[in-house]
Amino acid sequence: MEGKLHEEKDICDVFCIEKDKVEKLKSAIPNMSALAELFKVLADETRVKVVYLLSKEELCVCDIAALLNTTVSNISHHLRVLRTAHLVKFRREGKQVYYSLDDDHVVHIIKEGFEHVNHIHENL
Repeated sequence: MEGKLHEEKDICDVFCIEKDKVEKLKSAIPNMSALAELFKVLADETRVKVVYLLSKEELCVCDIAALLNTTVSNISHHLRVLRTAHLVKFRREGKQVYYSLDDDHVVHIIKEGFEHVNHIHENL
């Protein structure tokens, strides 16, 4: 019980609104639905691994499946989701299909995410 007396609260002790700040920021909130959808796509561990691998180099579906120790069917499903989200693109070479990241923005998203996670773990 004594530990709770010294526990820091993470909410205000009183309820008050700073009307100027609220009014200024209320109209500044952009539509975040597309960004939320992007993060939903990247919230799957397999898809993040696929994106990470593709940030290193272009790979065919079979190589990705082998690297992640899963089936081609499973990887194809994840690649379809990533393609729909415009995170990856593909090219056909004969009977093989090679995937790469759609653009440099995707590399930056993954890099920033890793830096944030590493920063958190360093400060724990």
